[in-house]
Amino acid sequence: MMESAVEGGLNVTLSLRLLMHGKEVGSIIGKKGETVKKMREESGARINISEGNCPERIVTLSGPTSAIFKAFSMITHKLEEDINSAMVNSTASSQPPVTLRIVIPASQCGSLIGKGGCKIKEIRESTGAQVQVAGDMLPNSTERAITIAGTPSSIIECAKQICVVILEVAGNFQVCERWTGGGWW
Repeated sequence: MMESAVEGGLNVTLSLRLLMHGKEVGSIIGKKGETVKKMREESGARINISEGNCPERIVTLSGPTSAIFKAFSMITHKLEEDINSAMVNSTASSQPPVTLRIVIPASQCGSLIGKGGCKIKEIRESTGAQVQVAGDMLPNSTERAITIAGTPSSIIECAKQICVVILEVAGNFQVCERWTGGGWW
């Protein structure tokens, strides 16, 4: 059911926001913006990167769900490539997992965690990804970060399931049909 909700019946326009370190953002942008340009063209998603020289920046993916998950997948695989490249000259015995942080309103975290943590546990078990919902809000914000770590395929599936939960919650408030490119988080 989850797969069809995201890729079929609920193929609405939405926004997915990622909190990324400057070095990761640099990798996503690429030399002269070539990497992000390619991601935009191949995925069909709008990819906006917040301005600034701060240590962390927001990368916003917006468009139809299919385009967003294509872009999210490309970003995830790019981060895995970066880890693989860094491991070539490393003395570390094991490769660290790919880690991404999604930003959502704090008001929606309860639905994601579920009663007694049952929903987040179900997502962890079904995807194989490590999922952590931050206890505190981001500075000067009403949002919290969700950290997802694992293999690219587990992270992508986890992000899909998180979006389904949020779409279902929003659907209960019957705002689903009115969402626009501005997104809902």
